[in-house]
Amino acid sequence: MLLAAGIDPNLTYFFLIGGAIFSLCLLLRFLRQPYAVAYILAGVMLGEDGFQLLNDRAIISSMGEFGLILLLFFIGMEISLPDLLKNWKIPAFGTLFQIGGSILAVLLVGQLLDWPPARIIITGFIISLSSSAVVIKILQDNYETQTAIGQNVISILLMQDILIVPMLIVAGYLGGQSPTTGQLILQLVGGLLIIGILLWVAKKQTIELPFSKVVEQDHELQVFVAFLICFGFAVLTAFLGLSAALGAFVGGIVVHAAQSAKWFHDSLHAFRVVFVAIFFLSIGMLIDLDFLKANWPVVANLVATVLLTNHLINSLYLKILW
Repeated sequence: MLLAAGIDPNLTYFFLIGGAIFSLCLLLRFLRQPYAVAYILAGVMLGEDGFQLLNDRAIISSMGEFGLILLLFFIGMEISLPDLLKNWKIPAFGTLFQIGGSILAVLLVGQLLDWPPARIIITGFIISLSSSAVVIKILQDNYETQTAIGQNVISILLMQDILIVPMLIVAGYLGGQSPTTGQLILQLVGGLLIIGILLWVAKKQTIELPFSKVVEQDHELQVFVAFLICFGFAVLTAFLGLSAALGAFVGGIVVHAAQSAKWFHDSLHAFRVVFVAIFFLSIGMLIDLDFLKANWPVVANLVATVLLTNHLINSLYLKILW
């Protein structure tokens, strides 16, 4: 009927997406649950296993990646690098302890299920990682990004993002797909560049961005300067074989050091809200309900194992190192 009336179906889809998210957010707010859960549920409802209103996963995933990049950029703007580096032992040793403990836990399960070594190692890598987007969103919603535990959690997430690169290399070798020499060189250069930028910011503590005084009172230009810095760092790290979100996070730290975070925040806040919602929406669209129904005992056991082992490992090493 809407098509017959000459209405662009995309307008209807945007209306339905907004309505679904708004309704679920109201429900989750009443239940005191994070909005991220509402975004994921909306993706399930509107995706292929729901009302099938959203079928182009590629476009939604691309837009969702923008949300993740903006989210990490905003978090970087809230981070004081000198304060973050004061407790360097927690992310450095704690993350390695977490990875090793996760692989050991999966090894015990794998012995019972007769899993091959490659599956045990890769599964251990997977359960040792946490979703930066989910965890940071919860920290933000509870105003804990500036607390001591919040800073430690963010530093651990940052270390995990850095260690994803060697994990992928190991996973490639285990799967018979070793990276080329060129890829390894690019990733090495990228890692050294990130470390160099962070050390430079930590040493300078306060820096001045080009054109900051020119655009200080020009709100339209501020939007584009913020986009250039955020996505410029993201493109750079992606080109070097690292996470684009990691580059955006480093860009946010640079902005914080330049003491320009307030007008950057004001310029991009609305974009962040929309694209972060789309990011979690894309996750919901990727959930295969038929697979969950057919394999719910295995999935339930794995989820319970992950929750127990991660909580135990995290609690143990934070107790030791803090």
